[in-house]
Amino acid sequence: MDRTRPLTLLLAGVLAAGGLVALTPLAQAADTELARNGGFEAGLDGWSCTAGSGAAVSSPVHGGTKALQATPAGSDNAKCSQTVTVKPNSTYTLSGWVRGSYVYLGASGTGTADASAWTQSAPDWQRLATTFTTGASTTSVTLYTHGWYGTGAYGADDLSLLGPGGDPVQIPATPTGLTAGSATSSSVTLSWPAVSGATSYKLYKDGAALATVTGTSYTATGLAAATAYSFQVSAANGAGESAKSTAVTGTTTSGGGGNPGGSLPAHALVGYLHASFANGSGYTRMADVPDSWDVINLAFGEPTSVTSGDIRFSLCPATECPGVESPADFKAAIKAKQAAGKKVLISIGGQNGQVQLSTTAARDTFVSSVSKIIDEYGLDGLDIDFEGHSLSLQTGDTDFRNPTSPVIVNLISAVKTLKAKYGATFVLTMAPETFFVQLGYQYYGSGPWGGQDPRAGAYLPVIHALRDDLTLLHVQDYNSGSIMGLDNQYHSMGGADFHIAMTDMLLTGFPVAGNTDRVFPALRPDQVAIGLPASTQAGNGHTTPAEVNKALDCLTKKTDCGAYQTHGTWPALRGLMTWSINWDRYNQYAFSRNFDAYHWS
Repeated sequence: MDRTRPLTLLLAGVLAAGGLVALTPLAQAADTELARNGGFEAGLDGWSCTAGSGAAVSSPVHGGTKALQATPAGSDNAKCSQTVTVKPNSTYTLSGWVRGSYVYLGASGTGTADASAWTQSAPDWQRLATTFTTGASTTSVTLYTHGWYGTGAYGADDLSLLGPGGDPVQIPATPTGLTAGSATSSSVTLSWPAVSGATSYKLYKDGAALATVTGTSYTATGLAAATAYSFQVSAANGAGESAKSTAVTGTTTSGGGGNPGGSLPAHALVGYLHASFANGSGYTRMADVPDSWDVINLAFGEPTSVTSGDIRFSLCPATECPGVESPADFKAAIKAKQAAGKKVLISIGGQNGQVQLSTTAARDTFVSSVSKIIDEYGLDGLDIDFEGHSLSLQTGDTDFRNPTSPVIVNLISAVKTLKAKYGATFVLTMAPETFFVQLGYQYYGSGPWGGQDPRAGAYLPVIHALRDDLTLLHVQDYNSGSIMGLDNQYHSMGGADFHIAMTDMLLTGFPVAGNTDRVFPALRPDQVAIGLPASTQAGNGHTTPAEVNKALDCLTKKTDCGAYQTHGTWPALRGLMTWSINWDRYNQYAFSRNFDAYHWS
C-alpha cells in the first residue's frame, strides 16, 4: 500500500502463439497405424483422461458411432492421452478431427521437439495434423488431446498415428518409496522415485482411482480435516499398468474446518488505519474509527533495515499528524474496539517497509520484535503486507509446495512460531498484490529456463504453508497490471469483472505456471476478502460502489456476472478490505457505507 501515490505494477508482454496446422505427407507403404482405439468405438479403451473429464459419446461424431467428448473444469484442461511404442530415429504423422474452442492435438516424449497442432475455434469437425521425428533412444511417445481452462466441452475423433511400428514395450515395475509428505487440513503431498519405462503414474486413495500424472509428485486436495487416508501409486506405459505400490498413510491436519482467529462476523469489513504516518487523507484517531470496521490494520510496522528483521512501530509524530492521540489514549481506544468485538492487528511492510528474512537470525529477531509490538499494544494478531522486493524465489525454487528460498522459508517459520505463541485466537491476514498471487497462474519465479521476474507468484508458498493458520487473504485488486484469469483472458482493474476473475481463482484453485501436477488448492470462502481502494485518490483501480456490488452479487449469488463465468457460488465469501480507513473518511465514508448497506442474501 502506498502512503503517497499509487504504485502501478507493469506486467511484461505476453507471448501469444498462433495455431498452425501442419500439412500431412503421404503415408509410406511401411507405415503402421499405431493409435489404439483412435475412433473411440471401444469407449475410452486405451485412453486415460484427467480427473474423469472424458467420455465416449454417440453424438456428435466424425466417423463411426462414437467420439470423445471431454470437458475442462477448474484447473483441469481435460487432457486425454495414450502411450504408443515407436522406433528411434523415425518420422511419424499424427492427425485427427476435433471440434470446440481451443482444442489441442499433440505428441510428447518424442526425444526431439514435441509436436502439436491446435485450433482456436472449430464449430464443426476440423482436421489437425502434425509430424515429428523420434530421438535416437526413443521407444515410446504419448499422444494427447486437450481443451483449455474455462472453455466448454470439446470433441475428438478418428485420431491416427502413422509410422514404423516399435518393439514391444514391457509393463514397468511397481513403484517403491511412495511418501506422504506435508499436509494441510485439506491436502496431502505425495512423492515417489521415477520408474524406468513409465510414461505416467496412477494414484489411488483408499483403493479408488484418484489421478493420473506424468511427474513423480502429486498433491491430493479436497480432503477432510484430521482424517487419515491410504494412498498407492502404480506405473504405466503403452503396455499396461504395474501393480499398485505398498500403501502409505497421509493424515490431514485439524486446523482447516473453522476460522483461525475466530469470532469475526460472517461478512467482515477490513481497513488500514494510517497510524504511523500522514498523507493527504489526514490523520484519524483510533477512537474515531467508525463501527463499520471489523478488522483494523495498523499501518505500518517497519524494519530498522531491509534484512534486520527488527520491526518497529510508533504513533505518527505530532509535528506530522496534528491531533494525534497519546500512546495511552491510543491503547485505551484499542481496548474499547476489542470490547466491541473488533480486531486490531499490526500490519508489517507496505510500500516502504521492505522485509527480507534472509537468515535465521533475522527470522528470530522478527518474531521477538513483532511479539513486543503485539504485547505492548494488546493486539489481536498480524497482517503481512510484504511488497516490492521483500519476497522472491531463488533460481531452482520451482515448487510452491516445497519452497527452498530462505526469505520464504524463514517467513513461514516465523509466522508459525507467532501462531504457536499466541494460540487459536491469533488473527493472521495477508494483503499481497496480484503480481505475487494470481500472476502465478502464468509465471512462477524465474521460471524453468530463467529470465522471468523471480517475484512472480512468490506469495503462493507462504499462503499455502499457512493456509490452516490463515484468517483472511485479501489480495490488493488495485495498482495492478492486467492479469490472466482462469478463462485465459486478461482482466483489467476498475470494474466488477476484475474482482470476479481474481477472486474466482482463489476460490477455485489453479495450476501454478500452467503445471497441472502443481495445483494451488482453493481457499475456503470464509478465508477470502476482496481488496479495493476506498477512493480515486487511494490507488489505481478504484471501483465504484455499483461495480463492487456487481462483483459481490456474482460471487455470492451467481447474478450480474457479465462475461466471466465463475466456477462456483460462494455465499460465505468473508467480505471486503480497503486501503484505507483514512481515505474512506476523506471520501465521506462512501466505501464503508456501501458495505453496510449491501444485502448478502
